[in-house]
Amino acid sequence: MKTFGAITDVPGITVGHAGDLKALTGCTVVLCAKGAVGAVDIRGAATGTREIDALSPHHLVETIHAVLLTGGSAFGLDAAGGVMKYLEERGKGFNVGKTTVPIVPAAVIYDLGLGDFRVRPDLAMGYRACLNASTQVSKGSVGVGTGATVGKLFGMDRAMKGGVGTSSLRGPHGLVVGTLVVVNAFGDVVDPDSHKILAGARASKRGERFTDSTAWIKRGVMRRRFGTSDLSRASRFNTTLGIIATNARLSKKDAHHVARIAHSGLSKVISPFHTTFDGDLLFVLSLGGKRADINTVGLLGETALMESAFRAITKADGFGILPAYKDVKI
Repeated sequence: MKTFGAITDVPGITVGHAGDLKALTGCTVVLCAKGAVGAVDIRGAATGTREIDALSPHHLVETIHAVLLTGGSAFGLDAAGGVMKYLEERGKGFNVGKTTVPIVPAAVIYDLGLGDFRVRPDLAMGYRACLNASTQVSKGSVGVGTGATVGKLFGMDRAMKGGVGTSSLRGPHGLVVGTLVVVNAFGDVVDPDSHKILAGARASKRGERFTDSTAWIKRGVMRRRFGTSDLSRASRFNTTLGIIATNARLSKKDAHHVARIAHSGLSKVISPFHTTFDGDLLFVLSLGGKRADINTVGLLGETALMESAFRAITKADGFGILPAYKDVKI
């Protein structure tokens, strides 16, 4: 089997990006057109979502057909309509007799503060992302990662560029676990072994020295710096979204357990994580029939999420507006 080091190593998964490099926004679709059992683990306090209820174990619908990650804040959810249009044209979705209704859960990041806030992912962009879908996945500042940023404790002018990344791991007996992550975090991105900051809040607007957001927050900087209105505004700027796909056979309940286990991987590479300023969530998709322990799937997912976040940051491009990892001498 050809491997891509990406979520598309899981058979039945394709990924498509679409974006606007002038407005600095975009969306990414993960297609599983034949259907996948899905679940979600929501940790953020400021999420923006669509069709999440279909992932409940109590919901009538058993499978979903795509997941959309999009910029544009809540406005960007309109792009899910383009994914639905694409799938309906191909007869994919929940059969209701006269047509099929594609089930497309979606989640957003806030990127309105970087480019032209008047331009957001829409139906046309979501459709274009589907047309671009393939098994080869670009990383960095593409798709939903186009306007992603990290390290925003001291504001956008001292932040750095985020992005989207993907990776996969193989487990026993043919098990494959792949992940895709868009890193748009309030906190810094760190090396999990050395704890060295790779990208994050900088000491000055033009500087390359990092400040260590977690250390400053522990000193109470957050309370001194922000008033109530600023806290409300800051909470909308940050979200890390992830997707795990696997060829393991999972129920919705199993998939949710996998999400809960794996989600901790991102807390090892983003610091601080799951703050009141983040809208983090993690999807899990099960497409295959491999028998596997959910703990094995979850721990492989945890490791793959960490690698995907690393790739998202190291492949990011600041477009001359914000520095990216490749622009800073660490």
